[in-house]
Amino acid sequence: MFEPVISATGLFTPKESISNDELVESFNRYVDQFNHDNAGAIEAGSTEPLQHSSVEFIEKASGIKSRFVLSKAPILDPEIMCPRLPERLNSEISVLAEIGVAAARDALARAGRKPEDVDAVLCACSNLQRAYPAIAVEIQDALGIQGFGFDMNVACSSATFGIQTAADFIRAGHARSVLVINPEICSGHLNWRDRDSHFIFGDVATAILVEDKSLAPAGHWEILGTRLKTQFSNNIRNNFGFLNRTAPETRDDRDKLFMQEGRKVFKEVVPMVAELILSQLGELNISPALLRRMWLHQANAGMNRLIAARVLGHEASADESPTVLDTYGNTSSAGSIIAFHLNSEDLNTGELGLICSFGAGYSAGTVMVRKSG
Repeated sequence: MFEPVISATGLFTPKESISNDELVESFNRYVDQFNHDNAGAIEAGSTEPLQHSSVEFIEKASGIKSRFVLSKAPILDPEIMCPRLPERLNSEISVLAEIGVAAARDALARAGRKPEDVDAVLCACSNLQRAYPAIAVEIQDALGIQGFGFDMNVACSSATFGIQTAADFIRAGHARSVLVINPEICSGHLNWRDRDSHFIFGDVATAILVEDKSLAPAGHWEILGTRLKTQFSNNIRNNFGFLNRTAPETRDDRDKLFMQEGRKVFKEVVPMVAELILSQLGELNISPALLRRMWLHQANAGMNRLIAARVLGHEASADESPTVLDTYGNTSSAGSIIAFHLNSEDLNTGELGLICSFGAGYSAGTVMVRKSG
């Protein structure tokens, strides 16, 4: 009987970071220029003036204080306000695969593994930079891994869905060692000119090595159970895709970037996720009081506080529910994995934890783990 465990995780963090002060200064310069250029239309009432952003607004709305990005200067340029990542030759490794490989190498090194020990690669993330060939197969090739690989997309829940998929492969005997890679260049699908969302996302890549227990190093994490849930909603949406090239021209293409109805998302996702967690705990006969730590999706500090409180029955401490949101921002599928990667080594043998993601779809996933000696 094969038993899947998490042997190690890996992390790639870009060198550049944007603080809220820098972001607000840039955004407000754009607002001032827009209002100046459209003064006549604004005075006539045919165009609404744009409003300034502020550090206070951002931190109150999200808890985010900074975010790492791959292309800082163009994002902060009011004339550009998006990353500029030059298109690479087909003979060169893609940027998404490159950061995925970096995270994968970190995970392999932590587990004492070589690429030839791995049977499969899953690239699970929110936004793939191309349709095909699969980024996972490119990562597989760059690392020198035999076997197979494929891409999957479940938005911010991609990592937990990927972990369950990898665990199922191992249980079925189709693989004994699987890399789940989460490269997230979220700066590319963010509308940096939208006051309500210009502060949300950052760039990063994470990796999770899921293996059969017989192969795992000491200090691995037993996967006690996983649960997945999806429920259709238009409240988080991005309509960018290859069919946009054949669609009629429209004057408003804002829906080709990240869009959300934030209040609706907050109201609907919090109870859905809390219920999913409690349901899995009940299925595993685990009392919430036995949870040593929760590594929640890093989307919004307020959402995490409410979810943790509903599960634990009290306001969670920073130790019970650590955050990386303040320094990394929302990194989509990678967020809960970063929290786990940076805040798990102090747990003792036998202690229980929960990795949880949630996001567009709606989608949500939970992975219950126990620290092994």
